[in-house]
Amino acid sequence: MTTAVAIYVFTDMEVLDFAGPYEVFTTASRVFKRCNPHAPDPFHVFTVAREASTVRARAGLVVTPDYTFATCPPMDLLLIPGGVVTAELATPAVTAWISRVAAEVQLTASVCTGSFLLAQAGLLEAKPATTHWEDIADMRTMFPGLTVLEKRRWVDAGPVVTSAGISAGIDMSLHLVDRLMGRELAVNTARQMDFDWHEDA
Repeated sequence: MTTAVAIYVFTDMEVLDFAGPYEVFTTASRVFKRCNPHAPDPFHVFTVAREASTVRARAGLVVTPDYTFATCPPMDLLLIPGGVVTAELATPAVTAWISRVAAEVQLTASVCTGSFLLAQAGLLEAKPATTHWEDIADMRTMFPGLTVLEKRRWVDAGPVVTSAGISAGIDMSLHLVDRLMGRELAVNTARQMDFDWHEDA
């Protein structure tokens, strides 16, 4: 069975926040297919934006989304990167979309300040979560009812998984590969990427 992974892309997102998980899931599929050439890919990864126009990530990288809110296919895992999320938090359509999709998917995950968008959509109530170390205080101020954990690479709260900043999103994504497809594939994916996987969360 293939897990459809949708990564939300938006202006001023952090590049590695979306590209790191993208690399993990696509590499996992490539590694898996070497030993299972006739089996379906374990992951199908695509990007989704509010509109069809390109988005400019933080530092200027231009990204062309695969789909929009209106055209995206069904997904199993929704991943929200971080970066400068001020405009996203101020856009009701983004909050509404995340809330609606999260109710339909198996898993919702965030990297860095993407957790602010999950919090605003109501997904972190009664669940522990984390974000970039620099934004812990702001998250506690904006969402005082949340349990925001420090010094954690990621926090797995069942249907919602959050990670700390930037490179921690790769650790979290490898954890999700482990959770969805098993430890062997996660370990082999990290090895293929030459990545020192921090498994201790």
